[in-house]
Amino acid sequence: MATDNKPLMPKATAVWLVDNTSLSFEQIADFCGLHPLEVKGIADEDVAKGIKGLDPVATGTLAREEIEKCEQDRTKRLKMAPAKYKMPAVKIKRAPRYTPVSKRQDKPDAVYWLLRNHPEIADAEIIKLVGTTKATIQKIREHSHWNASNLKAVDPVTLGLCSQIELDLTVGRAAVKRERALKRAAKMGEALKPLAATPAEPSPAADTPLPNEPNEG
Repeated sequence: MATDNKPLMPKATAVWLVDNTSLSFEQIADFCGLHPLEVKGIADEDVAKGIKGLDPVATGTLAREEIEKCEQDRTKRLKMAPAKYKMPAVKIKRAPRYTPVSKRQDKPDAVYWLLRNHPEIADAEIIKLVGTTKATIQKIREHSHWNASNLKAVDPVTLGLCSQIELDLTVGRAAVKRERALKRAAKMGEALKPLAATPAEPSPAADTPLPNEPNEG
């Protein structure tokens, strides 16, 4: 029913908890194995768009009494309901993303779409999302790709290169990083005094003789 004491469908569970309880973002994030900012993004409808909430009470993942107890005390953390059946441990091997040969020619179009619509996404995230290379991204960005004149900006979800959930999560993470960078830049700007606020050195009086200049009279 769950892996590593977390819900089987963490984002769908988080969506339901955000919509149907008064639990804090931290409580929901801790239970679902997410970052509190991801949960905030779900509440703001910036993350997990289109994901239908999954009731953890109905699935036996969480007891209603546990939710009510944690709603009354924000310092408490949700605990999984005891499993009705023991499931054998299964080792999950993470396989590299495979893209069918028929769809590999669509990757440059997807990269072009991401660069145009979400320039805040880092190259490393684009590589993970559509399975391309850094060199290809750079060539498309510089318009030096061999097929640059024929590239069309096409949503990678439409092309079947990634899911809507993966795209939304990537965009959400990039937005959070960009917001942090802007805040850091703003703080740096406050620390530096503007040129107008810096007092200028007084210029020498017109009648003050320069060094080694003889006085007249």
